[in-house]
Amino acid sequence: MYKLIITIGALISMSYGQVDNQELSETLNHIQDMREWMIEDRNNGVIDSVYAEYYILWLNNSEDLLIEHFNKLNTNK
Repeated sequence: MYKLIITIGALISMSYGQVDNQELSETLNHIQDMREWMIEDRNNGVIDSVYAEYYILWLNNSEDLLIEHFNKLNTNK
């Protein structure tokens, strides 16, 4: 949960300044790692499946938004 909050903070801070491709790439990697951990925790019964699905949904949405932003940045160059 703590890492999810950090990632959301990173996403918010990106909207206030210039972000380079490296920062976006690192943030995407973090989101993908968190999704994998959440899936593993759900499968191992560490977290209730309802909560896990909720977090996975939001991680997927965050990833999609970052990919969209990444593509816009690279198309405008």
